[in-house]
Amino acid sequence: QVQLVESGGGLVQPGGSLRLSCAASVSMSRFQTMDWYRQAPGKQRDFVATITDGGSTSYADSVKGRFAISRDNAKNTMYLQMNSLKPEDTAVYYCYAITQPPAMADYWGQGTQVTVSS
Repeated sequence: QVQLVESGGGLVQPGGSLRLSCAASVSMSRFQTMDWYRQAPGKQRDFVATITDGGSTSYADSVKGRFAISRDNAKNTMYLQMNSLKPEDTAVYYCYAITQPPAMADYWGQGTQVTVSS
């Protein structure tokens, strides 16, 4: 059974930093890609960042240069380092993963709240 568990959210002032973690219950080698998404109140869930099993990364324009995605296969954990946080970054952040072909099953975590406010 694949489970993804996020942690690290909280309340931070504008300009501050947070690091989110996504712990997988299985070996990270099972995942072709792992992503972070976020959903603000009353809005759709939006893509934030992705990392492939080869380590390639991509970011939404709104977070480029401020956020960094990484994965530690030995710890079965993915991270999102968030710097220079803005109030508009306030959202529930979700971990998302897709397994290797041919199955390509997808899984979501339960989310972790990030609030940026003074």
